[in-house]
Amino acid sequence: MKVLMLNPPFLPKFSRSSRSPAVTKSGTIYYSLWLSYATGVLEKAGHEVLLIDAPAEGASLPQIKKRVIDFTPQMAVFDTSTPSIYSDVNVLEEVASWFNGNVLTVLVGTHPSALSEETIRLSNSIDVIARHEYDYTLLDIANSIQNGNLVLSQVLGITYKDGCTIKSTEERPYIENLDAIPWVSKVYKKHVNINNYFYAHTKPPVISFFAGRGCPNKCFYCVYPQVMFGHTYRHRSAEDVVGEIEYIVKEFPEVREVLIDDDNFTVDQDHVMRICDIIINRGLRLSWTVEARVNLRYEVMVAMRRAGCRLLVAGFESGDQQILDNMCKGATVTQAEQFCQNAKKAGLRVHGCFMVGNRGETRDSMERTLQLALKLKPDTAQFFPLMVYPGTRAYMWAKDNSYIHAKSYRDWLDEDGLHNCVLNTDKLTAKELVNFCDEARRKFYLRPEYLITKAIDLVKNPSEIKRTVKAGSILIKHLLKGKEE
Repeated sequence: MKVLMLNPPFLPKFSRSSRSPAVTKSGTIYYSLWLSYATGVLEKAGHEVLLIDAPAEGASLPQIKKRVIDFTPQMAVFDTSTPSIYSDVNVLEEVASWFNGNVLTVLVGTHPSALSEETIRLSNSIDVIARHEYDYTLLDIANSIQNGNLVLSQVLGITYKDGCTIKSTEERPYIENLDAIPWVSKVYKKHVNINNYFYAHTKPPVISFFAGRGCPNKCFYCVYPQVMFGHTYRHRSAEDVVGEIEYIVKEFPEVREVLIDDDNFTVDQDHVMRICDIIINRGLRLSWTVEARVNLRYEVMVAMRRAGCRLLVAGFESGDQQILDNMCKGATVTQAEQFCQNAKKAGLRVHGCFMVGNRGETRDSMERTLQLALKLKPDTAQFFPLMVYPGTRAYMWAKDNSYIHAKSYRDWLDEDGLHNCVLNTDKLTAKELVNFCDEARRKFYLRPEYLITKAIDLVKNPSEIKRTVKAGSILIKHLLKGKEE
């Protein structure tokens, strides 16, 4: 049967698959990752799928209308997110009207997973919400429609309407055999233009995929482990991961880097070593970037560098140990310092992530975070106020304390689609949090030491020029804009 998988039109370069969906100050635009993985599962089972990533294409709803109508899907799946939820429901209603309601509409993503009953009440046109990890949920629905025996009450992991009653079935168990899911790079090759995607910290063109799902750590703000994939890290076999890298090298000769975008790729460091060993033994030469924790051992860093790893993305978050403890980070400032020293020694670049606004945050603790960023000297850094999303403990903390000041979920973005802080704590206002991040960003990137170091780096590593210029040209506008204001 025919299935439409739609990342709906919203704002140009809007990244729903980001852990914090928005238009970014660096020009980053994510692949539509989870729709793409589910597309692979459906196609493997013999279903015909049309995957459209409208934000990446820069396409409006009228521009994709003919493609969708000509395809005539029997099921239409719509990705959504907290800040885009109202717009996405409007798109769903419009698409459903093209087929006079003769298409089963399914909504997926973090927001409807966390607030399924609230979300399904937004429109009579929403038939089903597929909660959490939905790959095989969609497959069960598609198989049942094709066989003419769809009984929603028998499908695990969904919320649906039964007349005027909203019902939810039991949770679907997490997928254990991730090797059974087709390589997402094969889906990209068939359905999307990889040049539509850009990650500021990677070398373009880039392909992003996951080597595992879930994260054992309990950071109270992180949305994917809490809402979508759970707190157990399930990884693909080392052979399967390297097999996909090998496929990318062969089928995408223009690709200069792979982004392995797991929440924490380095959970099982022995497994990381096995991946590195296979890459080295097969003689594969392709740069790659991963998300890592600050407990990553030096010898693993060395192996990663030998296997082609270029950059580690690390969530340092705060320079204040009490704030780290308050957010259940499970890491220390001392570990962060050692991590950066080891990475530099191993020849790996570091992108540092810093966050303000967590429990107990004060002006003094924020200043300690800035001083840590300046001391660590990562190659690049980002500073963000805490973004609280439904389904996380951070959201419940903010909601229970009446810290969320927003009229609607659309307020999670500003008028340009950039992140908008909706958090006013008992110690800091949203404006103070945003102003600090803007100032921290300027102090980090505009300091003479950084500019001189970056210039020397580009001379020594010309392969970094294209990425740096593209990301920097967008970022500098925001840095100077904030300074003028």
